[in-house]
Amino acid sequence: SYDRQHSTIYLRILDACADNASVEEMAELILGIDPVLEPVRTRKAIRSHIDRANWMMTTVLAG
Repeated sequence: SYDRQHSTIYLRILDACADNASVEEMAELILGIDPVLEPVRTRKAIRSHIDRANWMMTTVLAG
């Protein structure tokens, strides 16, 4: 499934959140998005990945 294929990305994002990384840092280092050139995409992509990662941790992995 898509989520299993991207589980490493989700874990990296959760780890970065725990380390108080900025949205811009996460976008560039984890997703390969340039936050200067694509600020809207940066915010949307990180938000959706954080939401999905949290969902996986609370629903899929915990269940």
